[in-house]
Amino acid sequence: MLERISACLPSLPPAEQRVARLVLHDPGAFARQPVRVLAEQAKVSKPTVVRFCRSMGYDGLADFKLKLVGSVSEGVPFVHRSVDPDDKSADVLVKVIDNSVAAFLEYRNAADPHALEAAAQAILHTWRKRQRLVFFGAGNSGIVAEDAQHKFFRLGLTSLSCSDGHVQLMNAALLRKGDCAVVISNSGLTRDLIAAAELAREAGATTIAITASGSPLAKACDIHLAADHPEGYDLYSPMVSRLLHLLIIDVLATCVALQIGPSVQQHSQVIKQLLRSKRYEQ
Repeated sequence: MLERISACLPSLPPAEQRVARLVLHDPGAFARQPVRVLAEQAKVSKPTVVRFCRSMGYDGLADFKLKLVGSVSEGVPFVHRSVDPDDKSADVLVKVIDNSVAAFLEYRNAADPHALEAAAQAILHTWRKRQRLVFFGAGNSGIVAEDAQHKFFRLGLTSLSCSDGHVQLMNAALLRKGDCAVVISNSGLTRDLIAAAELAREAGATTIAITASGSPLAKACDIHLAADHPEGYDLYSPMVSRLLHLLIIDVLATCVALQIGPSVQQHSQVIKQLLRSKRYEQ
């Protein structure tokens, strides 16, 4: 909820921005104070405080305070970080989307462009040498690995994805100098993925981790693309983390495509021509 308020702050009217800053400064105190005191502290009228709450998608001040207390005390386990049990469908729509947008904006401001460039150059080196690009992931990250393989395959790279622990170890051991291994994990604690990263590195491949900062997986790889977000992997369904990983893959694929140049367009045209025969005529 607080991330969502931070993301929406620039788009709010000046008076509502003052109320938003009051919430962000001390959410607990905001939830305890009556509307009169809140209006005085933010130097706005009482209707402005209520209007801010409605701008955030809540029924009014009382509803906003109730959800604020729930958000500060960790939300709803195994569902979504910002969703509460009594939320209506309209509330869920706003919260899930705004929470994801807030995570994207936070990543945009915190991402390390040097690490991104290093990862793009490593993949380009693999493409130039016509060697292998392998994506490793388990569970939900395995699905992201498949999406990544599809994106880079369409750019003309020899790529594959592995989500089975045994196959990951075998693939990692068979990599060689010039190959590239991209290991994707929300927590960065999965043993099979860390073992695969270590094997790939020992085999001479360049290893890239898309995972949480400070995790064992991040330390086990040559290049780390930080995927940090407020979603606890032990408590919440991996919604924001999955979208953030997909976003990082999209950014990386775009950087690589621009470096490859015109041949990407040629590949795309060939693929489009082949797929036309698979579609019904309009």
